Amino acid sequence: MPPHTPLLDTVQYPVDTRKLTPPELRQLADELRAEMIDAVSTTGGHLGSGLGVVELTVALHHVFETPKDILVWDVGHQVYPHKILTGRRDRIRTLRQGGGLSGFTKRAESEYDPFGAAHAATSISAALGFCAARDAKGEDNKVIAVIGDGSMSAGMAYEAMNNAAETTKQLIVILNDNDMSIAPPVGGMSAYLAGLASGGAYRTIRRFGKNVADHLPRPFKEAARKAEEYGRGMVTGGTFFEELGFYYVGPIDGHNLDQLVPILKNVRDIKDQPVVVHIVTQKGKGYAPAENASDKYHGVNKFDVVTGQQGKAKANAPSYTKVFGSELVKQAQKDDRIVAVTAAMPSGTGLDIFAKTFPKRTFDVGIAEQHAVTFAAGMAADGMKPFAAIYSTFLQRGYDQVVHDVAIQKLPVRFAMDRAGLVGADGPTHAGSFDIGFMGALPNMVLMAAADEAELAHMVATAVAIDDRPSAFRYPRGDGVGVEIPEFATPLEIGKGRIVREGTALAILSFGTRLQESLLAAEQLAARGLSTTVADARFAKPLDEEMILRLAREHEALITIEEGAMGGFGAFVLQFLASRGVLDRGLKVRTMTLPDHFQDQDKPEVMYAEAQLDAEAIVNVALQTLGVDRAKTGGLRA
Repeated sequence: MPPHTPLLDTVQYPVDTRKLTPPELRQLADELRAEMIDAVSTTGGHLGSGLGVVELTVALHHVFETPKDILVWDVGHQVYPHKILTGRRDRIRTLRQGGGLSGFTKRAESEYDPFGAAHAATSISAALGFCAARDAKGEDNKVIAVIGDGSMSAGMAYEAMNNAAETTKQLIVILNDNDMSIAPPVGGMSAYLAGLASGGAYRTIRRFGKNVADHLPRPFKEAARKAEEYGRGMVTGGTFFEELGFYYVGPIDGHNLDQLVPILKNVRDIKDQPVVVHIVTQKGKGYAPAENASDKYHGVNKFDVVTGQQGKAKANAPSYTKVFGSELVKQAQKDDRIVAVTAAMPSGTGLDIFAKTFPKRTFDVGIAEQHAVTFAAGMAADGMKPFAAIYSTFLQRGYDQVVHDVAIQKLPVRFAMDRAGLVGADGPTHAGSFDIGFMGALPNMVLMAAADEAELAHMVATAVAIDDRPSAFRYPRGDGVGVEIPEFATPLEIGKGRIVREGTALAILSFGTRLQESLLAAEQLAARGLSTTVADARFAKPLDEEMILRLAREHEALITIEEGAMGGFGAFVLQFLASRGVLDRGLKVRTMTLPDHFQDQDKPEVMYAEAQLDAEAIVNVALQTLGVDRAKTGGLRA
């Protein structure tokens, strides 16, 4: 092959990597890294984590017979190189775009994605399930889970590892240590010891020693076992994993293919014990702007490959996340009992702003939402005012704790639920679709949704003031609408909404940031001669019963709208109206929610149009409900 021929052009699927020589594998890794950088520069996405596993990705597909051998990636931020090598290179520049590739693994996308993932710490549990299924069927394929050290802060990973030795003899866990640096590789000696420990000769001697020890009296047998285990642990680390029943190999340099490939071949052949392979990598490896960035370019917008400069659309208003962080600082300056909790998302939730001013009042507990909720409950029980800032999609992971440790005990934990509603490029795994239903179902809960950034400021103040029960407020990803934020926000009256526009024929009751689309729809309806009232519910629990009864009494039809799944705000309103007998009097009620399916990634405005939650859809529903002929009122979509 001529030296100038790109190797990547000859690799369509992993099988093509298995005939390559070690120098060719290194060349392939270099080309793969360049391809990924170029692709993400045009799409945006998760860059640093993928750059850190380029060599690992090449080595795994070279050594193992994927897709027969099952490869499960944790979270999925790092799978762009994997997608390029598994038949999706021609679509890699559609990443996170409408109709394009998902930013995470996705079963429907490729047979090389055996398990979909986007939340952390699921890989070992899923891989163990594949092992149990394989063993039950009498098959002999390999199963590999790749998990980052950040995900190892989540309890689910340890639950799976605790169960692994009792479930199977064949499981390989790759621990990708790229941030916490559990144990740095110590040059050539570390690699030598890892290769030795993973090899057949060492394991044969180890088994011989174990057989000899088995015939010794129990005290001597136990002493021999501990001597071997701790002697190896002192040199290579991993005693903790050994106690869980895993055979530990590492740490090794995750960017050195000459080390990775033979060690992976060795552990591939271990059939009598689950194995942990500890590799050390660098996020952003091979791209200087990412290596030098504080977050290693974890998530990026489109960027210039040469300079690394990211393009950002000029915002007309601050983001809701920034508003939350800034308002919490204002409140905390007046109340020293306010503390903040995040589960590994300080910048994503705006708590980095809070932490700069109050570092000792900010607690990042790692990827551990269950712990975060109960930790906050403990602080609330002792008189503090904790704000648990957790994405809506991640709060699902701590819901049992919300029920048992917060709501039942009526503890005043304040839940700031960022990323409520649809989230665009991150798709269904990160959409905040269900929190209205699952939080609103809880006795003692106060549940709010901000219609704009000023309302969010008032809701932060409201949550501070609620000191006798739990509360939650939701707000979306992205920028506000440009309204003026008060210098000092004041608390809202609990359970009271507001009328934003007065009308006579139809009432639209909005919960959250669909208020702007509701007002736009009201303008369009007015142009067709239909006078429309628009109200901002503010609260889903408790409902503003007085306002809802007024809307029902004074209008022919009532439409509710929310950025959440069925069974949320609209259901609460219907339940209330039915209990008061209002529906028996002929009121026409329609509820507008997210559709009953998971929506794939796209631009947020496209997703809301598809969900039939934009102004045009509201107008259509209004006309249908009132029995108005659309053909006579303008060219609206069906």
